[in-house]
Formats: sequence, structure tokens, C-alpha cells
Amino acid sequence: MADFNFLYNQFSKKWIISAPRRAQRTNIGKKSEPICPFCIGREDQEEELYRVGGAPHDSNWHVRVISNKFPFAPQHEIIIHSPDHHKNFDELPFSQVQLLLTTYRERFRLNSPKGQVYIFHNRGGAAGESLPHPHTQVAVVPKNVLLEIPPLDVSIYQKDARVLETELFFVFCPQTSEWPDEVWIAPKKHPQVFGSISNDQITDLSFVLTRIIQILDMRHGAEFPFNFYIYPGKQWYLRIIPRIRILGGFEVGTKVSVNTQDPNETFSFIQEHFWKPDSTKIKYEQQADYLKRV
Repeated sequence: MADFNFLYNQFSKKWIISAPRRAQRTNIGKKSEPICPFCIGREDQEEELYRVGGAPHDSNWHVRVISNKFPFAPQHEIIIHSPDHHKNFDELPFSQVQLLLTTYRERFRLNSPKGQVYIFHNRGGAAGESLPHPHTQVAVVPKNVLLEIPPLDVSIYQKDARVLETELFFVFCPQTSEWPDEVWIAPKKHPQVFGSISNDQITDLSFVLTRIIQILDMRHGAEFPFNFYIYPGKQWYLRIIPRIRILGGFEVGTKVSVNTQDPNETFSFIQEHFWKPDSTKIKYEQQADYLKRV
């Protein structure tokens, strides 16, 4: 039996991925994997596709990319954020976050000819994380499969004053947010595919993404569950969704979201803390070099 199948529902006009083998994937939280497969010392256990630092299969690395053993797409990769089993964006050194986002760009570029490159990150069991060692997934979906992606309306920057700006990015909370404390990060340069972002954009995005997660840590507690997605397409953006509530029956049955949080209040909280070095106890000084530029 194939690891997965793409099935098209003629009535709903929606695609479904049937991937029952993924039910067997490892889960340290449920004690089904006693040793973390992403930690140092297990470099020779998985097929390595890409790395930053060291020689193949040695332990002197910064970022590694391996094949997903339980794929749901023809090309399905795992990007291991760092050798540290516990640190994620809110605690990693700024330089490490830059290396990680650079790896995102390189995997996007390499895989783009193969299909639609969808980059996503899960943190916490409530967000679908099965292995707690911080990692991101890259799924390359066939081009004929329609992905339901909320479009980015670039005119929002002219319509809504509630937009936070850095040198190269906009940060905002759409009025049509589907989840409490949902945040979007979009490049000022458009149209643009993610694979064409510059090194300066990577530096800026590293700062923005780190700060947003740190601020949401303040709001919901460290290690709160969340997902983020980097959407494919000619106008890419990054969408952060805290998974702080469970969908109700109406939402699951109708696909209509009920957002219990005012996006304006979310934006006000982010705006209040974004540029304050004393507003968080979490390693704000890591971004000092970037702050000198802005």
C-alpha cells in the first residue's frame, strides 16, 4: 500500500490526502520513541538531504534536513532547527534563526520545480507536534492539487492603519482572522515568491518572527502551542496561528470559524511590546545587531 494518496472529492471539490501510515509515526510524548532521532549522535540513522556545518554524518552541524519517514507528499522533508533539543525561535541565537530561514529559502528554491512548496512548523502537541525537538516540515504538493490558501490583500496596508512596519516587512492581524491572536507577516516587496527573498529580508524576518513568538510567549506562557505557515505563490506571507482553543462542532462541520478574540486587541498588545527591550525576559539582546541598523 502506498504511503499516501491524493483523492479528489467530486462533490465538495476538495482534495483529501489519505495517509494511514502516518498513524505509526514516532511520538516521544507517548513513549513510542525512547530516543530523539533529531539529536546529536544519530546523524547516520536518517537520509541527510542538506546541512549547514560539519561534514556529512558528523555531529558538528547547525541545521540539518532529512527525509520524513512518514510522508504525505511526494517530497516531504524535515528541517531540524538546531542540535539543541529544547530551544526554538524564542530562545535560539539570532544568528541561528538566520541560518534556519536561509535553509527554508534554499529548500524552497530546490523543490519549487517539483510542485507547490508548503513550509510549516508545529510547536506543541495541541498543534500537531509528535517529536518535541524543534523542527519544520517542507511538503511539496503536486501542482494540480488546489490548496485552500487565504489570499493576501496587499491593499490592506493602505486601508488599515493598524499595521506595524519594520525595514522590509509589515506585521498585522487581519480583521478576518480565524484564530485568536493570529498574526500575519508579509514582505513590503511584492509580488514575490519566498524563494527569491534577499539576505537582508532573511535578517529582517528573523527578527520579526522571533519577536512575535517571544511576545506571544508573554501572553500565553512559554511553549504555548502554535503553527506557522509560509504559503507558496507569487505573493507569499507567513501566518502564525496560536492553537490555544479547540474547534467546536459548528466549526468542524461547517468550516466556518468562530474567532473569540478581537484582532485589534491582539495588534495593540504586539505593538505595545514589539520595540521594548525591557518588555520580555527572553533574550531580546540576541537581536542587538539588527536593532542597531533600524
